[in-house]
Amino acid sequence: MPGILRVLTSRVAPVVRSQTANLGSKPAEQKIGAMETIISMGAFSVAILGPSGWILAHLEDYKKKE
Repeated sequence: MPGILRVLTSRVAPVVRSQTANLGSKPAEQKIGAMETIISMGAFSVAILGPSGWILAHLEDYKKKE
């Protein structure tokens, strides 16, 4: 069994290694300012941390059985 796996990996490995990603290397069309960066980072922070903060703040309410 290990011999079969060794043969398969030796045949598949070069194919997997030769694949490259299609990335663009052009410069940005528009420059993003500092204010836009701050607003977008703030929006992402609220979107990610907001719901978890809400749950942690109301954890005792969720524990109560009524």
